[in-house]
Amino acid sequence: MSDSNPRALRSSAERPASTASGYAMLLVILIALVAIGFSVPQVKDALWAQLTLPVGLLILSFVACGFYLLQPNQAAAILLFGEYQGTDRTNGLRWAWPWLIKKKVSVRIHNITSERLKVNDLRGNPIEIASNVVWRVADTAQALFDVDDYREFVHIQIESAVRAIGSRYPYDDFTHEEITLRGNADHVSEELRVELQERVEMAGVHIDECRLTHLAYAQEIAQAMLRRQQAEAVVAARKTLVEGAVGMVEMALEQLSEKNVVELDDERRAAMVSNLMVVLCSERDTQPVVNAGSLYQ
Repeated sequence: MSDSNPRALRSSAERPASTASGYAMLLVILIALVAIGFSVPQVKDALWAQLTLPVGLLILSFVACGFYLLQPNQAAAILLFGEYQGTDRTNGLRWAWPWLIKKKVSVRIHNITSERLKVNDLRGNPIEIASNVVWRVADTAQALFDVDDYREFVHIQIESAVRAIGSRYPYDDFTHEEITLRGNADHVSEELRVELQERVEMAGVHIDECRLTHLAYAQEIAQAMLRRQQAEAVVAARKTLVEGAVGMVEMALEQLSEKNVVELDDERRAAMVSNLMVVLCSERDTQPVVNAGSLYQ
């Protein structure tokens, strides 16, 4: 059965509250005190003085119950018998009718560092990931009335968003063809911020910044992935070394032919290429061998 009250289906929205400056009401208290002080000595002499004393005390008590303080970056949601009347964001001494309830909300910037979560990346590898989130309350009405506890709500949504982003990308890609968690930290952080903002929008919270603070393979595969990274690094280094050696051999043979230093047939050319590749690609210092005879002896 649907709810007959359409307002129950809509989210709350902040609006300014109708409140007054507390300093103006201090003047009212001062006037009431002067009236009380003037009437006390004359209580036994005049009927109006006898009425002024209780009336002044009543006004003093009434006005005093309406004061409240708001610090910088602090707001107060005003309620009348459970109904939202607006939000006061003016700093300093404030005053509202005593029967109004004032629920204070901090609109300062909050900083949360999430716990290290274990998730599976896009390729199914278990990784550990954590983030730092900077957020603040933008709409006090939504924060107070649309969610049960906006702080706990933000904490839970941070964990959910981090898990979603962590499983959306691979940890690393040595071919540099994909967006990865390790290689594209700025892109991933911005997407995390957008993802989290969509999740906490209903709570009236604004996300200022998100950053990954921890990213690593899980302990059970850390050693294996380290050996894999080392192997891939060695292969990449060998590839670069071979490519450079081949270029140097080609240059040497071209210069020898252009300057007619020596006539090389196919067999001699193959032997020279082999020797040069050994010299250029070897990890140890090579020992020269002087051939006193010919290549065929």
